[in-house]
Amino acid sequence: MIPEKVKTVLDDNNLRAVEFEEGSTPTAQSASLKFGVKVGQIAKSLLFLGKNGRFYLVVCPGDRKVSGSKLKQAAGVKTRLANADETFRETEFLPGGVCPFGIEGIDIFLDEQLKIYDTIYPAAGTNSSGVPMTFEQLAAITKGKICDLTVPFETKM
Repeated sequence: MIPEKVKTVLDDNNLRAVEFEEGSTPTAQSASLKFGVKVGQIAKSLLFLGKNGRFYLVVCPGDRKVSGSKLKQAAGVKTRLANADETFRETEFLPGGVCPFGIEGIDIFLDEQLKIYDTIYPAAGTNSSGVPMTFEQLAAITKGKICDLTVPFETKM
């Protein structure tokens, strides 16, 4: 079930979430199979904790990994991936369903590689959902900073 804070954002922006059976889209790979799209079109949301105590949400293509050095440059501080408890406490979403909508008090970074796709699919707050949308819609809704944050999985960071 889509959380109310996400439904509100979707309704306000004339967007609709697509829901599947519980637990069916917790990874970019599984979500891409459900939607029948490329893994890169899945806009995964990952929470990082900076050495300064601040959290940063990175939204990036599902077929890429966040570069620690690029994120450090964008955030201005070294970061680490937040654990499941931290992620839920700060976003109210569990890993596998983290949504970039309805997030407050957290800097949001959007990886520029998402721009190459006509349609992207961020999660809608559950591990069984996604929202078809454009990168421009994502940027407008989240007011995220567009950055170069990722590298292909086979590239060393």
